[in-house]
Amino acid sequence: MPKATTESLGIALLSPCFWPEVRRGSERFLRDLADGLLAAGQHPTMITSHPGRPSRATEDGLPIIRNWRPPNGHLERRQYELYMTHVPFSYASLVRGEFDVAQAVYPTDALAAARWGKRRGRPSILSYMGIPTHEGLTWRRRRLQITVKAISECDATVVLSRSAADECWRWLGVEARVIPPGVDLSAFTPDGERAAHPTVVCAAAIDAPRKRVDMLVRAFAQVRHKRPEARLLLNRPRDPELAEGLAGPGVELADLDDRAALADAYRSAWVSALPSLGEAFGLVLVEALACGTPVVATRAGGMAEIVADDGVGRLFDGDEEDLARAILGAFELAEDPATPGACRARAEDFSTDRTTEAYLDLYSELLR
Repeated sequence: MPKATTESLGIALLSPCFWPEVRRGSERFLRDLADGLLAAGQHPTMITSHPGRPSRATEDGLPIIRNWRPPNGHLERRQYELYMTHVPFSYASLVRGEFDVAQAVYPTDALAAARWGKRRGRPSILSYMGIPTHEGLTWRRRRLQITVKAISECDATVVLSRSAADECWRWLGVEARVIPPGVDLSAFTPDGERAAHPTVVCAAAIDAPRKRVDMLVRAFAQVRHKRPEARLLLNRPRDPELAEGLAGPGVELADLDDRAALADAYRSAWVSALPSLGEAFGLVLVEALACGTPVVATRAGGMAEIVADDGVGRLFDGDEEDLARAILGAFELAEDPATPGACRARAEDFSTDRTTEAYLDLYSELLR
C-alpha cells in the first residue's frame, strides 16, 4: 500500500475516454493510479467523455464524471486531431470542482487542465502516454501545435520510460520526467498452473496496426513447425470482421478485456508476446511478469527497458522469423523452475505503490 500523506488532495484525472467504452493502456493506467491514490487517502475524480448523456457515478470508489462528446465525424474526415469536441465540457467540470491538481493523459485534455490551472493558480500535468515521432506528431492536422501548446502551458510533462523522454527532447525540446506506470500486484499474481501445451497470449488490440498482431500470427505458424501442439491466444475484437485473416491452426480468440480473465490467461500461458512498434512502455508485459510468465517483445522503445535481462524474456528486432525464434526461446525459459520467481521480482520494480508515490511527490513539488 502506498504511504498515506498528511495532506489530502483533490486530484482531477482527465481522459477523453474511459471504461467500458475503451480499454487501452491509458485507461488501465488511470484506473490503477486512481486506486493507488484512493488507498493513500487522496480524492481523485475521473473526468472523461462518451457519446451518451452526461452522467456522474462512483465506480469502485472512484467518482467519474462522463461529459457528452459531440460527434466529430466532420473533423475526422478533414484529418483534424482526435478528441477535441468534449474539451469545453471537461474544462467546465474542472472549474465547477474543488481540485488541487489536474492531470491529463491526452494533449487536448491537457489544454483544458492548463487553462484551469492558470485560472485557479493550481498545477497541471500532461502524462504523455506514447513516444513522439515526426510521423505521429504530423499524422493529424493541428496535432503538433496542440501537443506543443499543452507541453508549454502545463507545469510538468511526464513520460513512461527513458526512451520516451529521449524522444520528447529530440522532437519537442522538453525535458520530461520519467514515471513508469504501475501494475496491481494483488490482481496479477503467479497463482494457478501452466497450460499442458506451450501457449502464447497476446493481449494487444487486433485493430491497432502498430501492435503487429498479424506478424505474430505469421510467426506463430513457424513456431508450430517446431512445437505442433502450441496455442496462440488473442484478444477477441468487438468487430468480428477484424479477426478475419488471423485464423489458423492453434489460434484462438478470448475475451481478455476483463482484468480477472486477463490474469488467468497470463497464469496459464507459457509466454506473453507484444510485437508492437512505438510502445512507450508495455504495461501488458509487466502484468504478465507479475503472473510469473516470461515475455517476448520488440527490442525498441520502453519494452527493452522492461526486459532488462534474459531471465525474464526474449527481445527481437527483425521479421517474423526472429519473432518465432524469440518465442521458442521463451518456451524454454518457461520450463525453467527459476523463471516465475525472476519474472515476479522484475514486476515488483513497477508496482502501483511506487507509481502512486512518485506522482504524490510530483504533486507536492508543484504545489510548493
